[in-house]
Amino acid sequence: MSDLLIKAEHVSKKFCRSLKRSLWYGVKDVAHSLNPWSRSREMDGDGSLRANVDLRQDEFWALQDINFEVRRGECLGLIGHNGAGKSTLLKILNNLIRPDSGRITMRGRVGAMIELGAGFNPVLSGRENIYNQAALLGFETKEIKKKFDAIVDFSELEQFLDMPLQNYSSGMRVKLGFAVASQMEPDILLLDEILAVGDVGFRFKCLNVMGELQRKTAMIFVSHSMTQVHRICQKVILLSGGCVTYSGFDVAVAVRSYMGLVKTTQGIVVGSGEAEIVDLKIQTVCGTCGFGKTVDAEFGGWLRVTARIRIQTKQYPVLRMEFLLWNEDMMPVMELMAKDLLGYAFDLPDSDEIEITAFVARSELNAGRYSLSALITDESHTNVLCNYVNAAYLRVNADGPSGAHILSVAKWNIETKSREHHVVESSEEIDANS
Repeated sequence: MSDLLIKAEHVSKKFCRSLKRSLWYGVKDVAHSLNPWSRSREMDGDGSLRANVDLRQDEFWALQDINFEVRRGECLGLIGHNGAGKSTLLKILNNLIRPDSGRITMRGRVGAMIELGAGFNPVLSGRENIYNQAALLGFETKEIKKKFDAIVDFSELEQFLDMPLQNYSSGMRVKLGFAVASQMEPDILLLDEILAVGDVGFRFKCLNVMGELQRKTAMIFVSHSMTQVHRICQKVILLSGGCVTYSGFDVAVAVRSYMGLVKTTQGIVVGSGEAEIVDLKIQTVCGTCGFGKTVDAEFGGWLRVTARIRIQTKQYPVLRMEFLLWNEDMMPVMELMAKDLLGYAFDLPDSDEIEITAFVARSELNAGRYSLSALITDESHTNVLCNYVNAAYLRVNADGPSGAHILSVAKWNIETKSREHHVVESSEEIDANS
């Protein structure tokens, strides 16, 4: 199925920063729109609104010249930092606001999972809210009764159905909202940060449902989780300041560009304060950096981390040092350890300061930016003497299209079998003992 369901052509939208001026501009625009002669001059031959590049006082472009197409079976990811224009574009697609110029063509029934639980009545029970929410989404009474058992089964809230919604936790409300919305059978599906909350099991169920819906729909997915974007989307649009920074099918390039817009976060030191990291360096084949700085690294290249520490206690005879690299989703992806797969253990030094270095001969981190944390604990990991979070940053350059954080180069072979002969084709020999 490759029929075109969503098409945006030169879509632009502007807003006003001043409330008073915004109200005044609104009155003028309404009066202007009621004049058929002036309105006709602003229409192009294809029926779309002609762009007006002139901004009045305090106005700014929330979206400017946006173009894209989505076909059935495709999922378009909309990414960008807060204020980039993602929500504005979703509101235009959902027909909540009109663009100031351009045209959007949408074919088929539109479903939106934008604010799950919006419209729920806290006084009513979960059962009553299912019927109300389904009606708001356009279900007829017959459809609701037919799908009621499936909704309850998905929500896993059968024993709480007759309890007032005000006694539900936030996670339970989201489950109920998604359970109702997941029973829609739209041609176009708009999704906005619906997987930002909920437990792990619930998120997996949501992803499975979205996978089933995707085969039948044209889907637009907004998220700040690049892992989910990699998993769901076939193409991506990166918005920045209302403009398209990247548009294409290479999700890895889009994510890399998105992460390039992330501002460096200031380091934070926590712990008992019985140890202090007075200096830190990350070295790669590309260069060296210290506290709060970023160094580039090549995929597969060596990595050296050096910390100069000052111990201010004699309480612990043995201490441990660890270095952790965190990805953009604040998940730990690599930890530098000793052979016992624990932090590097060392005896309490007699000197005031000691320098510890960890060296990795080959780092197989995927392209992206990683933050380094340096941790000093006692031998049992019970007491944290110093934890320097976001001490420095590592930016890895790689061309791999994968969304995985570790890229491992394997040895491959292929075997072809038939009744008459057995052939093994391989560009590399595989050593089972290696």
